Amino acid sequence: MIYLQLFFTFFKIGLFNFGGGYAMISFLQNEVVYKQAWLSTAEFTDIVAISQGTPGPVGINLATYTGYTASGSVWGAAVSTLAVCLPSLLLLILAGKFLFATRQKYHVAWHLLRLTVIGLIAAAALTLCNGENFIDYKSVLLCAGAFVAVWKYKRGPVSVLLVSGLVGLLLY
Repeated sequence: MIYLQLFFTFFKIGLFNFGGGYAMISFLQNEVVYKQAWLSTAEFTDIVAISQGTPGPVGINLATYTGYTASGSVWGAAVSTLAVCLPSLLLLILAGKFLFATRQKYHVAWHLLRLTVIGLIAAAALTLCNGENFIDYKSVLLCAGAFVAVWKYKRGPVSVLLVSGLVGLLLY
């Protein structure tokens, strides 16, 4: 029974979310912490941090960990991972066939999609700021500085990450 619950929950997460793992964090938290109670809020916050440091997409890492925790077996991890990836694979195949057949470019839709993903990532960041976590002024200034470096001065992401890391090391 737990395997069906895992499959349907993560299939729904994979189907109704787009934009990558960071964009699905708030939806994942709602499903696995509040609705299904497979993880506590503290466990979820910890696994988000661990998922960022491990190889692979964050959403898939979260699905794998949650599946293992909920079922207590590798099969739960495999079912969750497959279920979260399956909708994207199916939609990608359908979209590829459609776009290949029409060969049209959808610039407006692409820009709307980008804005939507930015909003979802911002929502995920705010969701992770629960009672145990907080945003301090140094983090906000560091984020604003990185944004200005990329947006206004057109600096590359690697140099911005390196400088941000050094500044963060000095601040904290």
